[in-house]
Amino acid sequence: MKLVRFGASGAETPGLIDAEGRIRDLSAHVPDLSGAHLHADALARLAGLDPASLPLVEGNPRLGPPVAGTGKFICIGLNYADHAAESGMEVPPEPVIFMKATSAICGPDDPIVIPRGSEKTDWEVELAVIIGTPAKYVTEADAMSHVAGFAVTNDVSERAFQTERAGQWTKGKSCDNFGQLGPWLVTPDEVADPQDLGMWLTVNGERMQDGSTRTMVYQVPFLIHYLSQFMTLHPGDVISTGTPPGVGMGMRPQRFLKPGDVVELGIDGLGRQRQDVIAD
Repeated sequence: MKLVRFGASGAETPGLIDAEGRIRDLSAHVPDLSGAHLHADALARLAGLDPASLPLVEGNPRLGPPVAGTGKFICIGLNYADHAAESGMEVPPEPVIFMKATSAICGPDDPIVIPRGSEKTDWEVELAVIIGTPAKYVTEADAMSHVAGFAVTNDVSERAFQTERAGQWTKGKSCDNFGQLGPWLVTPDEVADPQDLGMWLTVNGERMQDGSTRTMVYQVPFLIHYLSQFMTLHPGDVISTGTPPGVGMGMRPQRFLKPGDVVELGIDGLGRQRQDVIAD
């Protein structure tokens, strides 16, 4: 099942994608796709609906992030060995964890907004994991039972803010529109193996990233287990699991986004995004 939220920012309506790729309105059956409505029983009720019985959404409405009310946007750094190498950093002995402000979350095709004073705004295609039931001290073997679904995310990063100014990475990761999420939340029954998904990103049609979740250092079940040792993962929380090589920071010479650029990205089975780059 592919779940979406469509409409104006802050006023999205829940929906699902039918077999023909059209949006069907779910608002008569669920108030929103927030954490409270992402547990297994709730998702099973939605999966049991006949899409043909749901109102068809006409036109091409804006898509919002496919989950509402996210409490935590947790990111994993340097989780692909080849990306760590291009960044000039060692593969960490444990996952690198940092937080991205939830105010950075936006729709999959909402623009990338270059913040004031930025000269090094960069791109990162990543697999996002969306939590469906609370996870605290879970085992690796049980971890996937807490997952509501998967999505594409662009972990947009301002590298000077992130690495050249004092403090932690958060301020280089949390600017407005630095967290495009979607287009869909894809439930686990449609993802045969989250560790075997091709992923890609282009800038102005030029392929920059071309990788696979196969090369993750720390895989999804371990990440959920690991994070749950330090914090309870709540329904609606998002884990962004790291990026493969090909980011602008790793190029020689380095290359960063500028107003007028167009970024497109996607992951096998999880859809694609397209973003215009604009100045704040």
